[in-house]
Amino acid sequence: MRSDKITKGLERVPARALLYATGLSREDLGKPFIGIASSFTDLIPGHVHMRSLERAIEKGIHAGGGISFIFGVPGICDGIAMGHEGMHYSLATRDLIADIIECVVSAHCLDGLVMLTNCDKITPGMLMSIARLDIPGIVVTAGPMISGRYGKQKLSLVKDTFEAVGRRRKGEIDDDQLSCLEMEACPGPGSCQGLYTANTMACVSEALGMSLPRCAASLAISAEKERIAYKSGQQIVELVRKDITSRKIMTRKSFENAIMVDMALGGSTNSCLHIPAIAKEAGVEVDLKLCDTISLKTPHITSLQPGGEYLLEDLYYAGGIPAVMKRLYDDLNDGPTVSGLSIKEIAKAAVVYDEEVIRTKEKAYHKEGGIAVLYGSLSPDGAVIKQSAVSKNMMQFRGVAKVFNSEETAMKAIMDSKITSGTVVVIRYEGPRGGPGMREMLAPTAALVGMGLGESVALITDGRFSGGTQGPCIGHVSPEAMVGGPIALVEDGDEIIIDIPNRRLDLNVTKDVLAERKAKWIPPKPKITRGVLARYAKCVTSADKGAVLMAE
Repeated sequence: MRSDKITKGLERVPARALLYATGLSREDLGKPFIGIASSFTDLIPGHVHMRSLERAIEKGIHAGGGISFIFGVPGICDGIAMGHEGMHYSLATRDLIADIIECVVSAHCLDGLVMLTNCDKITPGMLMSIARLDIPGIVVTAGPMISGRYGKQKLSLVKDTFEAVGRRRKGEIDDDQLSCLEMEACPGPGSCQGLYTANTMACVSEALGMSLPRCAASLAISAEKERIAYKSGQQIVELVRKDITSRKIMTRKSFENAIMVDMALGGSTNSCLHIPAIAKEAGVEVDLKLCDTISLKTPHITSLQPGGEYLLEDLYYAGGIPAVMKRLYDDLNDGPTVSGLSIKEIAKAAVVYDEEVIRTKEKAYHKEGGIAVLYGSLSPDGAVIKQSAVSKNMMQFRGVAKVFNSEETAMKAIMDSKITSGTVVVIRYEGPRGGPGMREMLAPTAALVGMGLGESVALITDGRFSGGTQGPCIGHVSPEAMVGGPIALVEDGDEIIIDIPNRRLDLNVTKDVLAERKAKWIPPKPKITRGVLARYAKCVTSADKGAVLMAE
């Protein structure tokens, strides 16, 4: 075992002495050493209940014959960090988490790893680490939150808080109603209720084969989640004994499965950052073109918020990810999973309990998958949009550009009712390097929807969007403005052409005019010049490459 490096041999007397100081016995040193990387924190609703899940995982590891070691990794709640300087830090923590886990696991020669996670950047960061380390690992996502209630109305975070800001500004609701919504929208522990980034990445983890069946959708408050945590603890010891490492599961075929399930669900556009980043650590090449190719041939078979009607609790009761895979059975690649069952064995055994929540391919909500990748003169290296959350009327749109160099200035214009129908709001210098950190733009997009402009105004950015975004909102525009991409050359009044069916995003300006603007363009000074974000801005790559950090 890997742990033999610190437990065996004359020269390891000091290491053994220190291990005994933690309470281990001589007998324990012969058992598999299993790390539990936990993102527990009191700051995030999706993580506040993790202490009980840590205990369940520990019990499972001990029952399986291993020794458990809990260590912590940081977490940021994107919903709390949204709309201010805090959001600069969110994406940067993904790679930080991967680095922390690599350091702890490698320094202590752990044999296997259970990753207890839930929210946005934390889950992909953990998957990146286990792919990099290539040791046995299992992901336990801590589960989605149940819906809130306002009378008989189901509530969710994005629809009933972020969008409610715009509705209040428009006068559709009063202060008392707004106060009730903010109090009741999030009734307890768990990741936010719709198919936002946290739940998208939970579903991706399960479809990759890195979580036990039904883990992604099982609710945070459920006893089933406790049982899955316990079983994951048991199973990691079995994976160590059989030497089933992460890269034996995370293959090219399993990444194709994960993308397919993501597209069938209509998941967050952030998956187009995270899946390529995870794949890179696993030594597998995944790019935006593969995501779009799979989307073109994968029907969208669920209608989950933000673009649809249902919540993750509905997906759970309909059969969860195994039931989704059952619908896709003929198209899935077979391959191993951490459960010991193959992907197709899991899919075949699944039951679909609600034919409307998880439709057949023949009765799909849309004939294509949830995400489209757009190329053109404004995005030569690609841009992404959640097309399943765009109305038919806005799938093709021509509008006049209104340009902002930060999210804050755009948000002020929206809230001051300075954005009118027929506008394409352009928010730039918010990319991986320019942000830095590629902030999410949920506040302005939700405000536009809440103010009734979702059918007449589009938004494009070199930043990114929360999984909760709906409407004609295009992100990840590459190359970004900070490196002189075409989005840096857009001026107020330019015509922008959006054509989602034909995968185009174009700036209707001649090449000569663009060349003149390019010759006059001067890169702005970095917004942040000290600390982790300054280092991040120097090392981060483009969004179309997953916004990963360069090795040198």
